[in-house]
Amino acid sequence: MKNLDQIDMLLEVTVIPVTDVERAKEFYSRLGWRLDVTPPWVVQFTPRGSDASIHFGEGATTAEPGSGRHFLIVSDIVETHEALLASGIKVGPLFHGGPDGPVEGPDPDRRSYFTRAEFADPDGNTWILQEVTTRLPGRVDADDTSYASIADLAAALRRAAVAHGEHEKRNGGEYDENWPDWYAEYMVKAQTGEQLPQ
Repeated sequence: MKNLDQIDMLLEVTVIPVTDVERAKEFYSRLGWRLDVTPPWVVQFTPRGSDASIHFGEGATTAEPGSGRHFLIVSDIVETHEALLASGIKVGPLFHGGPDGPVEGPDPDRRSYFTRAEFADPDGNTWILQEVTTRLPGRVDADDTSYASIADLAAALRRAAVAHGEHEKRNGGEYDENWPDWYAEYMVKAQTGEQLPQ
């Protein structure tokens, strides 16, 4: 018999409480989330690039509408914030943690995990955007690294390009013919939280 630490348990669906199913469908459609095929008594949406989905529907939960609170991880929070506003989604300002509490605006160094923004669906269920570009150690297995979308991969390549430019400067500005290997190592280690190559 396997131990629990040997058994995969995939978080695939979370249920959110809503009062008006059609209004909620319209809202999550505006976010660009995929409407999945489901039995008629439940509605399921999946955010772009996500392995997890949301469910809602009549009698899907006894939780109080507006009590849901979930995180959405993005690779570029400024771009995401602008896109939400352009789509007519009311989203709060960007903020980051400071010694005396939240400070408005993105983290000055755009450190991973620091910058956030919040928005809510029509029932008040809160979605917290969080910018994550480099994972903390142990969060992702090296064999499971992947990118959720072309935009996510492009953002990772841009970060690697900046870091590789610094690498070449440290090496006297000489062309690095092994740059593909360096990029690959950097991008995998950024996702897994390992020490980044210099």
